[in-house]
This record gives sequence, structure tokens and C-alpha cells, in this order.
Amino acid sequence: MSSDRAFFADWRSRPGGSRRSLDRARSLHRLIGLTGASVPVLTVVGSKGKGTAATYASAFLAATGARVVTVTSPGLRSNRERIRVDGAAISAAELEALGERISRGLQQLPGRDELPGHLAPAGLFTAAGVLHAKAAGADYLVLEAGMGGGSDEVSLFPPNVAAMTEIFAEHVGVLGDTVVEIAQEKARVISGTTAAVLSLPQQPAVQEAIQDFVSQRANLRVDVLDTRDGTLPSELLPPSYGRWNAELGCSAAARLLSLLGRELPDPGKLRQVLESVKLPGRLSRHFVPGSKTEIYMDSAISGAGVATALRMVRRNWDHIDHVLVCLPDHKDVEGAVLELAGYPVTFVRLSDPHFSFTRSLPENWAVVEEDKVTPAFLSGLGEHVLSLGTVFFSGRMLNVLNAPTERLFTA
Repeated sequence: MSSDRAFFADWRSRPGGSRRSLDRARSLHRLIGLTGASVPVLTVVGSKGKGTAATYASAFLAATGARVVTVTSPGLRSNRERIRVDGAAISAAELEALGERISRGLQQLPGRDELPGHLAPAGLFTAAGVLHAKAAGADYLVLEAGMGGGSDEVSLFPPNVAAMTEIFAEHVGVLGDTVVEIAQEKARVISGTTAAVLSLPQQPAVQEAIQDFVSQRANLRVDVLDTRDGTLPSELLPPSYGRWNAELGCSAAARLLSLLGRELPDPGKLRQVLESVKLPGRLSRHFVPGSKTEIYMDSAISGAGVATALRMVRRNWDHIDHVLVCLPDHKDVEGAVLELAGYPVTFVRLSDPHFSFTRSLPENWAVVEEDKVTPAFLSGLGEHVLSLGTVFFSGRMLNVLNAPTERLFTA
């Protein structure tokens, strides 16, 4: 077993009804010699915008001249992109070595009769990223939580600073039965050693639940970012809602530096680094190779996200020829349907078995499998095509377009 296969092995062999197990993760960590993070940790949790916040936090820290390892999920075009050093994906050889170390640990794990449950791929990439941070001589580690918080392996590496993006009712019935329960689960990433918690404005009940938990767990007040007046020039940040996720990441990084008694980045250097940030798949624009077709791509997963993407597109295009949509059942399919009324739409279904596509769709929407989405297919949809859906789908689209994703910023 080698390369990225090791990261999916335990998950693929899980029995029916198996649940993600932090006890199993702890056991594996001991077997591979992972005793915790060796450097300060900044962790990002939330329902949407975590990747943007983690990228900008990493860029802010890297602007000080420090080495920063970032772990996000999923990758865009490659699983190497789940682990980055100063914005750049690790090499194939580095991922191979990490996979071999994970594989050796898996072979020594007790059987499921003794240690039930399974290891999520995202959690194994988190473990690999923490290992790589030590090997690479990192100064900081930025972790993006996967679906949860307390149930996610990032919770095994207590953060010095936690940043919380907007939390809404996603994964109901998995993380909790209400948005408040989901918020509480995500807040469980915070430990008694966490020194600061920053958050975007939340729904009142969600904000109250987060504050209650943080007060009990870490005796802290949650610092809520004031989105009425940003602290960084708008030209250095992504457009629309992405700006506040980026502001959150930068604010959390600044707080981490302050808590550690370290200097903030030089303003000129910070501008240079932030100007270099690229966020493929998040309101990004691309051309289909060999054609005049332009793709505007966004990882919108809700009606509100779709509405925002449409609004941003209209600032640059006078019309939209076609819209591609890929939303599994657990996303806001109904909201997307409402917002896209009147547009020609093709719905794309992914082949991954852990995604379900059973929701009712408008009769006038075309439906295709992902293998049908090729450059020739895209160029046949017109010159202005909007692509919307999960980060997984954006990654597939970026691959079809052969878009550069190896580096997110230059320090």
C-alpha cells in the first residue's frame, strides 16, 4: 500500500453501520509516533468558507517570514494539495512517504472487534499534515476541520486560536438535529488550552450556544468579527462573502502572533503576499482549453450562495449561456432550484458512492454523469458558463480545465 491509497484504506474496509472513531485515531497516532502538534496551531471550523479562512490565515503568518504548514480538505486536483507548505502542495514523494508511515500504523492497529469504528480519510490527512509540519520545520500549523469539530481529528490537536466561519443547518442528523446542536459540535474543537476564539457573526441562538460552550470549556469570550468595517483593504481580499472569511483568517493569525508575543508582518510584505493569493473554485474565472468558453466557478452549496454567485457573475457578463450544478442530497438543492429558475441548467452527478443524488429536479434540467463533462462538452454550452457545487465538484472541474492549483499564495 502506498501514496494516497493508505489514507482511504480503513474507511473503504469499514463494515456497515461503522462510525468514525477518535479512539481508533488516537491508537494510530501512538503507533506512528504522533504525540501532538510540535508548533502553535490555528484551527478553522464552520459550515462554509473554512478553506478561504485557512488560506488567508496561512498567508498572513507566512508574510512574517515563518514556515507554515496548512491542512485542508478536500484537495482540488490532487490529494497532495491537502497538505501545503507556504501555500504550495507537498510533492508526490513526500505524500508517498507519509502514506507509507500511515500504512505501517494501520497494519499494527487492533482488529475492529477490539477497536471498533473507522478512520476518516480527512483525519488521516490531518495526522499526516501534523507529521509533515515537524519534518518540514514548520513554525505554525493551520488546520481546517472537516465536517465536524469535536468529532473531527483536528480536535486531537488543541488549537491555540480557533476561528469559526458561519455555521448553518448542514449535516442535520449527523452532527446534530438542529443548527444549535451542530454549532455546539463544531465548538468542541476548542480545548481548555485554547487562548482565543474568533467568529464571524452567527444566528443569535448559534452565537449564544457557542459562547456558552467556550465559556465553560476555556473561560473565554468569543470575539465576533465586525463585518461593517473591514481591517484590510478590499482589493487584497476576495469578493463578496469570501472577504469576511478572509478577514477572519487574517484576524485569527494576527491574534495568534499577538498571544505568542511575535511581530505582525511588515505591511508591504503582507500586501505582496495577500495580492498573490489565488482561490480556485471560489468565484474564480477560467477558460476551457482550446475554446472561447469562459467558466465562472464557485463552490456554492445553498440558495444564498447561488444567488451571490449569480450577482457576482452579472458584474462581469451581460448574460449566462448555461449553468452547471452539482449538489448532493445533503446540500440545499431546493434553494438552488429556486435561484436558478429561468436559466438553462445541467445537473451533474458524481460517481463517488458516498454522495447521493435522489432529490427531485425541474423537468427542464438536463442530468449527466461526471464523466460526460469534458472540454468539448463545456465548449458546447456557450461562451459564458457558470459552474456551481461542492468543493469536490469544483476540483473535478478544475481538473477538466487543467487549471493551476499547486500554489495558493507566494510568500
